[in-house]
Amino acid sequence: MQLVKAGLCAFGMSGKVFHAPFLKEHPGFFLSGIVERSKEESKDKYPEATIYRSVEEMLEKADIELVVINTPVQTHYEYARKALEAGKNIIVEKPFTVNVSEAEELVKLAEDKGLFLSVYQNRRFDRDFLKVKEILSSDKLGNIKEAEIRFDRFRTAPSGKQHKESPDQMGSGSLHDLGAHLVDQAIQYFGYPEKLFADVFSMKGAEFANDYFEILLFYKNDLRVRLKSSVFTKEDHYAYKIHGERGTFLQERTDNQENELVSGAIPVYGKEWAQPLKEPDGIVNFLNEKGETERLVTSSEAGNYMDYYQQIYEHIVFGYPLPSPGKEVILNMKIIDASLESSEEERVVVL
Repeated sequence: MQLVKAGLCAFGMSGKVFHAPFLKEHPGFFLSGIVERSKEESKDKYPEATIYRSVEEMLEKADIELVVINTPVQTHYEYARKALEAGKNIIVEKPFTVNVSEAEELVKLAEDKGLFLSVYQNRRFDRDFLKVKEILSSDKLGNIKEAEIRFDRFRTAPSGKQHKESPDQMGSGSLHDLGAHLVDQAIQYFGYPEKLFADVFSMKGAEFANDYFEILLFYKNDLRVRLKSSVFTKEDHYAYKIHGERGTFLQERTDNQENELVSGAIPVYGKEWAQPLKEPDGIVNFLNEKGETERLVTSSEAGNYMDYYQQIYEHIVFGYPLPSPGKEVILNMKIIDASLESSEEERVVVL
């Protein structure tokens, strides 16, 4: 098996949970370098990886062809540009960048250099997202008229992370953090909208970056898609509500890969590793071909973030399609930028 040598730009939560375990357990990758500015936390689990004290040092000294840009979003543009200029293929954590102009510059640079740029849209590999995709593909609901996708949390206390919560930091706040997932999912399901209206603000107060947003996407076929997130949601509810001419599908947000990884789960290459569901997590209520109502409880199949890295590997080795290429994720950034504009100016923005 061809070995792809990779370097990780940080060893915070993203590096420890979403990237290093998969690079280690996938037989096609070798985690060659990890950037830790002062600590050596990676040494126990990843002794084969050389620790570097800066991204620049790793780019200069490490024998790598793939770089994972998993630093705070405010640094994505700078480090992604440096990695591309050093001749490295790159994976950029979501959110891609702080605005669409940075995203467009990086995509063009990658194209000019003949390198690939993928954005780590891992929620495309969540069990709940995949179940909704399955239901939409089945056409049980007929022509879709309305949809709502939510990503809620109950995090009312400040985290202390300035790059995520300071209103003075471009790219901070829930719209970039969680909106990057919801916007991506809406586009994956329904395509690019015609216009939008958004309400974006901070429930915790003006001294914090936005922690609430609601985006209404308008489509040419009269479809309406609502994206919503709040950090003041204590009780769980259906994260996906899909309404069509023939019925409705409700899906809970049940993917638990992140929590399992945080708790120490080790992903397994080539098989499911996440814990199975204990009970159904969805409801579909629709008119069948005979015009009779069918109401069924549904259960989603396990998702697997290893599939993302498998697709990266297959792109490198076999030339298969690149998962979530930067050129595609530019559309996400356009919607995020337009949502901020819409909220500030209190108007519908044509895309």
